[in-house]
Amino acid sequence: MIDSKYPWGHSRRFNSYSEYFKKTFGERVQKVTIDAGFTCPNRDGSLARGGCTYCNNDAFNPSYCDPNKPIGQQLEEGIGFHLKRYRRAKRYLAYFQTYSNTYAPLEKLKEIYSRALNHPGIIGLVIGTRPDCIDDEKLEYFSKLAEKYYIILEYGIESCYDKTLKLINRQHTFEQSVETIEKTAAYGLKTGSHIIFGLPGETRGEMVQQVDILSQLPLNNIKFHQLQIIKNTAMAVDYKKDPSQFDFFSLEEYIDFIIRFIEKLNPGFIIERFTGEVPPRFLAGPNWGLIRNDQINNMIEKKMVEKNTWQGKYFAH
Repeated sequence: MIDSKYPWGHSRRFNSYSEYFKKTFGERVQKVTIDAGFTCPNRDGSLARGGCTYCNNDAFNPSYCDPNKPIGQQLEEGIGFHLKRYRRAKRYLAYFQTYSNTYAPLEKLKEIYSRALNHPGIIGLVIGTRPDCIDDEKLEYFSKLAEKYYIILEYGIESCYDKTLKLINRQHTFEQSVETIEKTAAYGLKTGSHIIFGLPGETRGEMVQQVDILSQLPLNNIKFHQLQIIKNTAMAVDYKKDPSQFDFFSLEEYIDFIIRFIEKLNPGFIIERFTGEVPPRFLAGPNWGLIRNDQINNMIEKKMVEKNTWQGKYFAH
């Protein structure tokens, strides 16, 4: 296999996030998660209460993340945490992951993000937010930062279907996602997105059809998650009442599904991850056992070799 077979310039069969950073920065770059104490408009009563039905941030927040700690302290503890596992990493991105990290006045955002960027090991920001929590003033600010730092705005799309977004209490439409992603890209900013497969009410055919819709968006990065039911969420209550409304993937089914999906995916999209990973103590269902994301990645890549397929093999331009 020669690198030139794929447009992303390396021999892996998908446009890999880790390989992208090696190519861009010449070395591994690691994200350090920060909890800056934000909330969401579907949580604080502006649009709704309770947040997304699947959401429990405790399930994915590292132990060092605490909004009561200064950002500098969280970064120091996070870098120390990652040094134990990724000793080669010397540069870091501050990852503002918890809730909607543009849901505040601009002056407040400037204060928060300047604290992170003042840390000597930080070379940029990854900002997770909702498509209805951004405006031109904020995009202008981020575009100025991007002249000096690596900046990417990561939007939770979750589904291309408004019926699903309504069911899971997102309180925004897919059209809003499209408009925001296009506007963000128009400012010259990098855009990322997050999609969940297996949400209630969606057939597997509908899930696959989303690839043609998403592939036309001006996205740089994309993340995929299989649906997991997290304890202490509204979805966990629904699951307990009526498990039949959920159609979960087995691990083998999901591997086949995700390969089928990315065969049609825009090859320009950098894939950050194929699956979500939650500590078993938070899971109400389903449970694939004690298997880590990197193991699943290896299984996916092995199957792609067996099938002689790759990201974008059937991409419709």
